[in-house]
Amino acid sequence: QVQLVESGGGLVQPGGSLRLSCAASGTRFSINVMGWYRQNPGEERELVASMTSGGNTMYADSVKGRFTISRDNAKNTAYLQMNSLKPEDTALYICNYEVRGGPWNGFNSWGKGTLVTVSS
Repeated sequence: QVQLVESGGGLVQPGGSLRLSCAASGTRFSINVMGWYRQNPGEERELVASMTSGGNTMYADSVKGRFTISRDNAKNTAYLQMNSLKPEDTALYICNYEVRGGPWNGFNSWGKGTLVTVSS
């Protein structure tokens, strides 16, 4: 059973930076995608960034050039470096793990999220 635990959220001023972490356990699938989503009340969950087990990355247009996703396979941890933060980046940031290929293809696991608030 895959478990994801996020950390690193908090209150930061516009223009500041935060680094989010997602510690994963039970990840027995070699081919997968880890991603960061964000969500606010009344809005759809939005994909912010993702990274495959092969190292390919994708970013939402709104965060390109400001956010960087990375993975440390030895520690089973994914990160999201967030720079030049804007008030519109305020959201609950949620880690996602998705299996690709094999009998568990499409299986998703979600963390509980870590809150990021960008405000003066």
